[in-house]
Amino acid sequence: MPIIYVNVWKGFGEERIKTVIQKITKIFVDLGVPEHAVEVIVHEIPKSHWGIGGEPASEKFKDIS
Repeated sequence: MPIIYVNVWKGFGEERIKTVIQKITKIFVDLGVPEHAVEVIVHEIPKSHWGIGGEPASEKFKDIS
């Protein structure tokens, strides 16, 4: 059954991650997939390891926490 990988910046927050897991699971349940068969894996990646437009996100978005 589906395994969904979600990548977010480190520090996204436990409550927000919980919400992402719940809502993504609901989407698949609404499509007829049994809830127990849906797996959501959230990876928190440091901004310094996430490149956007040739720059680390930590530099490109240094004003965003």
